Amino acid sequence: MKTPFRTNVLLFVISITLAPLCHAFLRPAAVPEGGDQGTELPAGENPGAHIAHGENDSYDRNNPDLGRLQQSNEALEGMPLDQNGKVDWARALREGAIKPRETLTGDKTYLPLDLDVIMRNTKAMPFVRFPHKTHTEWLACSNCHPAIFAEKAGTAKIRMEDIFRGEFCGRCHDRVAFITHKACFRCHSVQQPGGVPIP
Repeated sequence: MKTPFRTNVLLFVISITLAPLCHAFLRPAAVPEGGDQGTELPAGENPGAHIAHGENDSYDRNNPDLGRLQQSNEALEGMPLDQNGKVDWARALREGAIKPRETLTGDKTYLPLDLDVIMRNTKAMPFVRFPHKTHTEWLACSNCHPAIFAEKAGTAKIRMEDIFRGEFCGRCHDRVAFITHKACFRCHSVQQPGGVPIP
């Protein structure tokens, strides 16, 4: 049974209205400042090299080479930021702030695939536009196909819950790439016929 248009509009308006309230449940908890609990090193173990890393990282604090790693604030200085204050990697690539190699040795080049896939199974939300070009400007096809996505349209049943749990798009988004639950309309960017206008 199809849901009437009015119900879809009402659900969309409710979801947009309540979305800011839901962010409190989706944001990571704040890390208290100045808390050295559990991160204090024995005397003489180069504590200055360890301070800049967060408590919830995956570094071996006993490794004497930890201090040789470049600090993230130093590496990301001057990078373009998105509306959430995170690095906008696509913009950084377009503006020439980064120039990733296409292969480990840097001896081959590949043309990006300029193909947009429109995903229409989005209920009341605008359709999703997946821009292959943005992704293949710096990722090989094998990063996503076939392990994460089959190479046949319509075979993956992608749900936002799965993305939030790190599956499908969530392998990169909400981690390295932009935060999905704070930027819905970066993906949901194609107006549904007769649907609610995109803000």
